[in-house]
Amino acid sequence: MAWYNNILNRNPKPKKQTFKRSYQGASTGRLFADFLTSSKSANAEIKDNLRTLRDRARELARNNSYINRYLNLMISNVIGKHGVRISAKARNDNGSLDLLANKQIEDAWKQWTRYGVPTANGKMSFLDCQKLFVESLARDGEVLIRHIKTNKNSFGYHIQFLEADYLDEDLNTVAKNGNKICMGVEVDSYYRPIAYHLFKEHPYDTTYTKYSRKHIRVPAEEITHCYMPNRAEQTRGVSHIATAMANVKQLDGYLEAEIIAARLGASKMGFFTSPDGNSYVGDDTEDTFNPVMNVEPGTFHQLSSGQEFQTFDPNHPTSAFESFTTTVLRSIASGLNISYHALSNDLTSVNYSSIRQGALEDRSNFQIWQEFIVQHFIDVVFKRWLEMAITTKAINLPIGKYSKFANSINYIPRSFPWIDPLKEMQANVVGLQNGIVTYSEIVSNYGKDVEETFEQHQKEKELAAQYGIETAFQPFGQKAPVEAIVQGSNQEQEDG
Repeated sequence: MAWYNNILNRNPKPKKQTFKRSYQGASTGRLFADFLTSSKSANAEIKDNLRTLRDRARELARNNSYINRYLNLMISNVIGKHGVRISAKARNDNGSLDLLANKQIEDAWKQWTRYGVPTANGKMSFLDCQKLFVESLARDGEVLIRHIKTNKNSFGYHIQFLEADYLDEDLNTVAKNGNKICMGVEVDSYYRPIAYHLFKEHPYDTTYTKYSRKHIRVPAEEITHCYMPNRAEQTRGVSHIATAMANVKQLDGYLEAEIIAARLGASKMGFFTSPDGNSYVGDDTEDTFNPVMNVEPGTFHQLSSGQEFQTFDPNHPTSAFESFTTTVLRSIASGLNISYHALSNDLTSVNYSSIRQGALEDRSNFQIWQEFIVQHFIDVVFKRWLEMAITTKAINLPIGKYSKFANSINYIPRSFPWIDPLKEMQANVVGLQNGIVTYSEIVSNYGKDVEETFEQHQKEKELAAQYGIETAFQPFGQKAPVEAIVQGSNQEQEDG
């Protein structure tokens, strides 16, 4: 048997090999037991959570100061005080600007966008519409706009904002024509919207005792449904507050608890105990008939025999309060895709470099929103308005050249001034003199149009000549190159 044992020892049984996962994020086990996942389509993920997320976002917008500030930041930075303006740039066959047609379009657009004209309820200007669009998109995650032909204004066109509640997220079925209806949106096989199934009245309007939950089918050509999709084949939009919502709610509760605890600590309350069972009469009683003592500053009370006083002295807020809230707020700011100092309005720990970097990142995000609004909302509305304005003869232009005028519009959104305007202006001059940038690029950074700028220069030059005033500048022509100003870095200036 020895020879047999030797053979076994020479050829031991191979050990069972263990394999490691290629992606650690897909690991299982004790440390990942609470990392639950599920395979769902975009619409399946949204369907059961859409209404709850929207309602909670609205509640936070009403009662939470940080979410209220976030929405105000989005409105003021994306839209600004003037909103997105248009500049018509239609050209004649010889390539020159069609100044007469462009002026007609711009003047008529100004008339339509004034207060009381663009909306069906007559309560808004188009600037108000832009602000409402941004707030609704950020808070609710989607915006519904209905395009209506009308005879109530000379242009034959206005719009109607509808809350996302009108679109029934519980309506998920197959239509008689074979199209799918996903959360109220009827789509074809490519998930292209064909129609929208809207409630005839607001489904949650409790102002009136009777309201209808019947649906009406509105063709997609009459509706603009705007949202920022995160996945392919996504039919509805989700609130942009969703990722930060849990932390915002928990922080709100923590702040409330700390404030109440601080008030209790400032009150310096206590309790009377009676080890021998003697009862304390007190000065008064509460609603629950417990005896209480009224205390005034600088006074002392003698207790009855056998009575002891036990203090209740909560020490709040704690020393970790500021660092904890700052950490949570940074997480919330990241979820909202905005800088911490902008959301919290806290500039105590920033310097020139850090605030400049944060401002640049915020502006990049705001500019993404500006471009989205131009493409999905303003351009759509303008082209529908222009078609109706030409059709109704509110603008005396041939309808056969509609495409020429509709596709030659420059949209000018709110601009962002530089943190150091002197250096920015010097950089513009150097770039212009070296042919790196143009007048159009420079003035667009200030929310202006180059044609308007040249026109204003000409008017001011003629006005100065009329009054016999010689201006001390000439913005055009040859000039000596601007010498670079060599200075210490901003950080050196701060440290020095």
